[in-house]
Amino acid sequence: MAAPPFAEASQLAVNILSAQSLLSAFGVVGVGVVLFAETGLLIGFFLPGDSLLFTAGLLCTGTADQGVRLSLGPLLIAAAVGALTGAQWGYLLGRKAGGALLARSRSPRLHEGAQRAEELLERYGYAKAIVLARFVPVVRTVLNPLAGALGVPARTFTVWQMAGGLVWSLGLTLAGYGLGSSVPSIDTYLLPVIALIVIVSLIPLAAELYRSRKAKAGSRKAKAARR
Repeated sequence: MAAPPFAEASQLAVNILSAQSLLSAFGVVGVGVVLFAETGLLIGFFLPGDSLLFTAGLLCTGTADQGVRLSLGPLLIAAAVGALTGAQWGYLLGRKAGGALLARSRSPRLHEGAQRAEELLERYGYAKAIVLARFVPVVRTVLNPLAGALGVPARTFTVWQMAGGLVWSLGLTLAGYGLGSSVPSIDTYLLPVIALIVIVSLIPLAAELYRSRKAKAGSRKAKAARR
């Protein structure tokens, strides 16, 4: 007996907010495409980059009961290429279009991310901000065109986006692979583990914020003491 048309449609449907759904539908190629869109196109700010990388690494171990098995080597290549080319494309768009790209958007979340990205650039300088932005959702989307629009030197941007992009994309993928290889039935706890990975990925930014505030507090005390 043939399946009803609506059943076939539901099987073909892809939830672009779900890492498992994207990987089931597109595999390794989907990882590269999603990372390119998330880091190079403003419309990709909502895509699940962190959870996608971690889940993809987990699926390379063959221990997760998700019906998908990926190969680690091609996955690492796709993740790196998507993350690096996406950021570079976003930067080039920013240089050509300036702030017009963000000005046309009506998304409050996107504008909030742009504000945080600009604060990162002002507070930490180009190198640190570009690396740290990789670990913050939405900010890693808008910082690249923003860096182009603000005139960040192309060589500086390229060097540091590559450094941050490789640490982020390969690090999260290998974290998923390592955890899946060492913990049996890890897919049972997939959602809380992904949440934990996202939190851990924010540690570099939190550490920098703490250091910055501590340095400012020390500077204020020194000024007060001199008075």
